[in-house]
Amino acid sequence: MILCIIVEQVTYGKKCPAITDRRTVLVCTGGGTAGHVFPGLAVIEEISNEAVAVVWIGSRRGIEREIVIARGISYIAIPSGKLRRYFSLRNVADVFRVCAGIVVSFFVLARLRPACIFSKGGFVAVPPVIAARILRISVVTHESDYDPGLATRIITRFATRVCVAYPETARFFPARYSSRIVVTGNPVRSAITRGEAERGRGFIGLNESFPVVFVLGGSLGAVQINELIGAIRPKLHDRCFLVHQTGLHEQRASEPRYFSRPFFGEELPDILAVADMVVSRAGAGSIWEFAATGTPAILIPLPGGGSRGDQVRNADLYARSGAAVVLDPESVTPEELFRTIDRLLSNAEERGRMSTAARGFGAPDAAIRIAELISAEMGGRRDHDDEPNSA
Repeated sequence: MILCIIVEQVTYGKKCPAITDRRTVLVCTGGGTAGHVFPGLAVIEEISNEAVAVVWIGSRRGIEREIVIARGISYIAIPSGKLRRYFSLRNVADVFRVCAGIVVSFFVLARLRPACIFSKGGFVAVPPVIAARILRISVVTHESDYDPGLATRIITRFATRVCVAYPETARFFPARYSSRIVVTGNPVRSAITRGEAERGRGFIGLNESFPVVFVLGGSLGAVQINELIGAIRPKLHDRCFLVHQTGLHEQRASEPRYFSRPFFGEELPDILAVADMVVSRAGAGSIWEFAATGTPAILIPLPGGGSRGDQVRNADLYARSGAAVVLDPESVTPEELFRTIDRLLSNAEERGRMSTAARGFGAPDAAIRIAELISAEMGGRRDHDDEPNSA
């Protein structure tokens, strides 16, 4: 009875495909934040065709479930737990959740018999990858950050190919894995570059000739950024139109020259198209979306005390390209943020240089290159109008 409860997975959205050909199924996995999901969707865009059925394995309560289902992709939820580097009583319970996730994933993959697993990271991806290794299924994984997190370090042990965003990232892996590593850049959804400024103005209700400052703290929001913006909103009222993604746990009423929502989904490309600059955390997915749209950025990374410090290093690397200004999350004040916004609003030439630097930072073919690697592991050939660059 207990085993039956453990291995009972939950399927959401479109029904999983009936499997008759091992080469027809691609399983994607990853989640925890939108940054682990949207880059994966960018790769799916490039590899999807009538011969490939895509199934996503994620957590029961993660943000990935809603995002993936909304795009008509079959979604299977499994038990998942976080693996921490520090002592916590929650580690005990999470070890059992991870083990349960491996068992569930084993039965799911044994039933689906996919040709390949594509992991976009996050701790929910660890159980399916381990189960795939047991079942001798190829795994391609992708790390978005400058340096890999614990989940990626674990997944790398079982992966056939390890895609990374930056050449410097390779040095963080043991030498024995060097032959598996491929530098691809970070994939960005094609929709991000198809935003329309006029449509964005209509969505946020902008009828005046005001510059637009887009504030976001990632898919889960950022309390620090919300508080900083709250403190300087009165001073910004006569300088710009604020668009603010507060996060799912906080809601603020929209007011004149201030448009607020917990989360922007399909509207995001249009908002980026109309934005003169962004104020944001420094998640890798967000940074590469700003690069793809050439949007100047003020970055306030999640500090090392609240994370493993990956955002601090992401922000530093991006700022060195000239595409962003970074404010120290440990010491930033409302006045410093206001001065920085005000300076950039007053200097179109500086914003132009930042925009040019941002566009030079990205890798437009990243999703195509990763899709080619996956196709190679699947043993099939993907139809594409353009001949992709070699990885």
